This record gives sequence, structure tokens and C-alpha cells, in this order.
Amino acid sequence: MVKTDIGYTTVDAIVVRGRDLSKEIIGKFDFIDMIYHTTFARMPSAREKTMVTAILVTTADHGITPSSLAARLTYAGAPEAMQAAVAAGLLGAGSVFLGTMQNAAEMLIEAGRELGPDAGDEAVRDVARALILRYRQERRPLYGVGHPIHVNGDPRVATLRELARANDYYGVHWRLMDAISEVLIQEQGKKLPLNAVGAIASIVADMELDPMVARGLALVGRSAGLLAHLVEEKTQPIGRAAWELVLQDDPRNEVP
Repeated sequence: MVKTDIGYTTVDAIVVRGRDLSKEIIGKFDFIDMIYHTTFARMPSAREKTMVTAILVTTADHGITPSSLAARLTYAGAPEAMQAAVAAGLLGAGSVFLGTMQNAAEMLIEAGRELGPDAGDEAVRDVARALILRYRQERRPLYGVGHPIHVNGDPRVATLRELARANDYYGVHWRLMDAISEVLIQEQGKKLPLNAVGAIASIVADMELDPMVARGLALVGRSAGLLAHLVEEKTQPIGRAAWELVLQDDPRNEVP
């Protein structure tokens, strides 16, 4: 038999994790409740809801990005398939854009195994130094630091850190992520402040969630942002204009 514990459908009802969707969920659950109910088979605490909401809001949008451009260009070519445009925007979520929260969370969880919850500041810094050295020797990208635009510091980080502290989720992984950035800046002279990827990864790690959840929540949040771009593309299109800019940049092309 092939089945899922998440839910099933009968002639008269839809059941999700043992609850009747029509009678026990719709109108009673908010979206974060539903994420926890379907994914973890339990309801979230108030502080969990606060942090997951913050992650979804943070990842929803920040203007023209590879994901929003991909969505807009796909919509420009196939306006009858809005779902394809959203999918196009999400397909590029990987180790360079959007999906890096998972990579950063995995990095923190792996390195954090050397530290107890009450580890001293110098012990945390030692682990940060060792991690930076190992990643450099292995030519691996160091996740969660630096930003092409926010070169003086990502403005989202302070707010996310404050929320994490207020909700008791500023733990050893947050401390390690902060230490990584501090070592890079203070000891190695590199302008690599903590970014939102590192902040969200720290939250997910200190919430003891699977790192995959970090990427998943980023995708859920970004879907809302992509919807906004497509609604705007319908009335204020820029996808074709972006394409024409590329054509104009190559003298061999003739812009139609």
C-alpha cells in the first residue's frame, strides 16, 4: 500500500493529520499553524510562530532579483501559465541565490556539535576560526556573510537577532554565526558582515529544525513575492524591456 501520514480524502471529507479540514482547520488555523500541522504534526508555540513569520516576511521579496526576473520573463512569454512563471522564479533557488539558508544552517549545525549550549565566547570564536580555515583550505564557500549591496551590514540582521533574543532563540548557532563574521572583520580585515542568510540559518538551527526547512520556508516566502511581481508585470510590464536591453547590448541583434 502507498499512503501518506499527512492526509487523505473520502467522498465526504478531507482529513489532514487527523483533523477534518472543513470542520476543524479552515477558519481556525492561520498559515503558520497549517505549516506546523502538516509538516511536524503539531501546533506551533507562540514564539515559534513569531520566528517562522519573520522568516517568511524576510524572504518574500527585495526587488529585482534573478528569481523575480525569471518569473517576469516567463510570464512575458507565457502569460496564460502564471504557475510556470512562479515555478521559474523558484527553480533557481540554490547554493548562490535564495537556497543558501539551508547550506548555512548545515554549516552551523555541523560546526556547532563541538560546542555546548553554555560554551564561552572564546570557545565559540575558536570554532569559528577553525571553520573559516577549513572552508578556505577546502575551497568551499562560506555561507551567511557578505552582501553585494549591503556592504556596511545587512539591515535585516539586527531585527532578526532582536526577535531571536526576545523569543529565546539566540543560542549557540547564532553566537557562532556572529563569531564567524567578527573573526573575518576584526581579525582578518575582510568586509564580510553577517547577512540575512546567516541570520535565518541561525534561527533555524537554534530552533532545532531540519536545515531543509530553511530553504523550504524561503521558497514559501518568495512565492508571495513572485506573485506580487507577476501582478505588477500584468499592468506594468518590465520583462520585455529587460529582454530588449540584452538585445540592444549586442550589435548583432535587431530589436523587433
